[in-house]
Amino acid sequence: MAKRKIAVVLGSRANYASIKSVLRELKNKNQVELQIYLGASALLDKYGKIEPILEADGLSVNDRFYMLIEGETPETMAMSTGLGIIKLSGIFQNNRPDVVVTVGDRFETMSTAISAAYLNIHLAHTMGGEVSGTIDESIRHAVTKFAHIHFPANEKAAERIRKMGENPAHIFVTGCPRIDVVKEIIDANRAGEGIEEESFWEKYKGVGGFFSLKREKFLLVMQHPVTTEFEANRRHMSETLSALQKLKMPVIMLWPNADAGSDEISKEIRTFREKHKTDDWLHLFKNLPMDIFIRLMDSCACMLGNSSSAIREGAIVGVPAVNIGSRQSGRCRGLNIIDVDYNAGEIFEAVKAQLSNGKYPADNLYGDGNAGTEIAKVLSETDLTNIPVQKKIMY
Repeated sequence: MAKRKIAVVLGSRANYASIKSVLRELKNKNQVELQIYLGASALLDKYGKIEPILEADGLSVNDRFYMLIEGETPETMAMSTGLGIIKLSGIFQNNRPDVVVTVGDRFETMSTAISAAYLNIHLAHTMGGEVSGTIDESIRHAVTKFAHIHFPANEKAAERIRKMGENPAHIFVTGCPRIDVVKEIIDANRAGEGIEEESFWEKYKGVGGFFSLKREKFLLVMQHPVTTEFEANRRHMSETLSALQKLKMPVIMLWPNADAGSDEISKEIRTFREKHKTDDWLHLFKNLPMDIFIRLMDSCACMLGNSSSAIREGAIVGVPAVNIGSRQSGRCRGLNIIDVDYNAGEIFEAVKAQLSNGKYPADNLYGDGNAGTEIAKVLSETDLTNIPVQKKIMY
């Protein structure tokens, strides 16, 4: 009996963290031929290429696709999506997977969905049915309409997918696969397997000042562009930096992702550093492995910015977090989140409040740590002949 060929498309550093536990399970199934296609920002050093991380985890890349067009504007984002369709269509045609797995809501996710649809390949989608801000909201729901198998993180997301006319028999509420890995990491971190400081700074380098992760309270910051507020992204970053300067606490910050507007955010960060050369409280990294990032999240005094990680992983970690602006608008969140506008004063006061509050109880809002096992079982055992490639709306 031929093995089932399951292809997973990874297009960013966040993608891998969101599907790692599934890949681990699929790799160990004898009836599965796992294929990994790596592309978009996941291939570029500028955004923290992830192939060395995959190799360290015992995973092999079967194909690569370059699709990012320089500029980080709405136009280049649309053009990159089109180029992704061209590249992925060729890869799918050459490899003919039985199922393609795509993650979340980014523009490479849209390229993946359209390519698989036109080549009559079953598409499985994780993290569908969620609500947020930016163009991601539209992409996520569009991909749901292309997908044949759905793996939402919670019942609220599943209900939205059903309301979009998807077949309830093909919707599996599994939790978010990221939570599987997060639980493992925080358990190890709290058991004493924390970050070794000297090797951390030496290995991951980055730029900026150095400080003690154990002796000093520090902040963890991730602020990405909001594609629907393209012209305002630089000003938004300026407000956050002003609040951080006033707080005068050590800060670990990650550079923004590859969405339209990231260049403007990066310019504002560089301008700020030039103006404040004597300040040593800010340290920037292009990318950090998930196990290091989650340990930092578990150890920091407060997380702030507009990344979904503060909401998704942050719920189970219990990290005090300040969510800035509209990027995560409408997303299910736990008690650990304080929402503020793009305003330095509001950000400052919210961080101070979170510092006073401290750690929150763990919340299983996005899963209990078993998503990878459940998703891999469905992908490897479901009879695909019972799921027509030609989709039909269910109302």
